[in-house]
Amino acid sequence: MTLKKETVFTEAAPKAIGPYSQAIKVGGFIFTAGQGGMDPKTGEIVTGGIEAETRQVLTNIKNILEAAGSSMDLVVKTTVYLRDMQDFAVMNGVYATFFPTNPPARTTVQAAALPRGIAVEIDTVAISG
Repeated sequence: MTLKKETVFTEAAPKAIGPYSQAIKVGGFIFTAGQGGMDPKTGEIVTGGIEAETRQVLTNIKNILEAAGSSMDLVVKTTVYLRDMQDFAVMNGVYATFFPTNPPARTTVQAAALPRGIAVEIDTVAISG
């Protein structure tokens, strides 16, 4: 069986800041790149701290998944990278609003540093819709 790899791109999420794709669709799955809390229109990190950044991160992921023909309901795994584990409770509260029922498996780690000084980065694996 030969799998076809398809690049996913949407203007509704920040453009890549390096040699990577917003997401890749292959074998019935969508793998998103780690998303930060950047506004796709300005490319700037949203203001408002961890709560605003987490909301923007998950909105960016939602937009990428929808462009790929999937949705947040079809996310099976996430990895959350936090600059400071003290932000876990606030991040978790926002995260829960995007996954109100049947949430995906998740790993959360504290990272020594994240690109552009962001407070949170999240990547996902979702089922293709």
